[in-house]
Amino acid sequence: MNGGIDPGCVRLRMTVREGRVDSVEVGSERPQVGRMLCGRAADAAVRLVPLLFALCGRAQGRAAELALAAARGDEVAAHIDPAVAAEVMREHLWRWLLDLPPLLDQPPLKDEFAAAVGWLARDERQPIAALLDDGRIAALVRRLDALPDCGEVAPTFLPAIDAEASRKAWPRLDAAFCVQPTWLGGAAETGALARRGGAAGGVCAQRWQARLAELRDWAEGRTKVGAGGTASSTAVAPGAGRALVETARGLLMHEIVLDGDTVADYFIVAPTEWNFHPRGPLPRWLLGRDASDREALRSLVARCVAALDPCVRWELEWL
Repeated sequence: MNGGIDPGCVRLRMTVREGRVDSVEVGSERPQVGRMLCGRAADAAVRLVPLLFALCGRAQGRAAELALAAARGDEVAAHIDPAVAAEVMREHLWRWLLDLPPLLDQPPLKDEFAAAVGWLARDERQPIAALLDDGRIAALVRRLDALPDCGEVAPTFLPAIDAEASRKAWPRLDAAFCVQPTWLGGAAETGALARRGGAAGGVCAQRWQARLAELRDWAEGRTKVGAGGTASSTAVAPGAGRALVETARGLLMHEIVLDGDTVADYFIVAPTEWNFHPRGPLPRWLLGRDASDREALRSLVARCVAALDPCVRWELEWL
């Protein structure tokens, strides 16, 4: 987010006992942007939404537009939104070319990223496909595969779902759900790996390679509804509309409630709230880990957090 708003952070609190991680508390401390939109003229509020988010602004803006249109009776079936899909691919490229290499003790691929951004802007997919087959990408894949596994218990993935189907799972959204969303009463992970239904490999490698696979599908013209860039909307009540958009980090939900042409209520559920749920995957990965070398442990935490890809900074506190 920008516009002078503190975007908050993902905060991890860890305790160590007898040389092992004894407890892990995960909390997403982010402002509830929907509250800021209440009382505003609906069209003005929707125009404001993409200005409030530094990341995934196109997806946030499209979700707001679709939710408002649905509240006014114009629903949209699930489809690939080209602009949102391009934004998803830019985020995936950013992660793979700029963020991942330093995590694996390699220099970031800055020039390659700059070139890829230009190709994206011109919808030139072949050079992006060629870049993904570059030997340096293959070397990063090998390094990922060599990382020690965290021994993940079978993850719970949020299934593919569109706005209309979401009404059965969540008839209406509320403030508590926005902070800690649940699927069938429990935590669930969203994102590229969830969209692909899982994969083989270590916990970090799986999630990074799912982003790479989604990039390859897009570059080679194989993207289908359900992949990153998918958007849909539905009315959930008279004067209330909901939109679902698959972003780089996973499922984004917007629900707007109108009083005439004024926003009476507005709810946003971001992927970070799914992936960094207190009962989500991160505590399972870290509990019991060797804590004799704090720097090594912090590096492990950094890799695990990056695998889940928060949309805000993260902070670690030792208790």
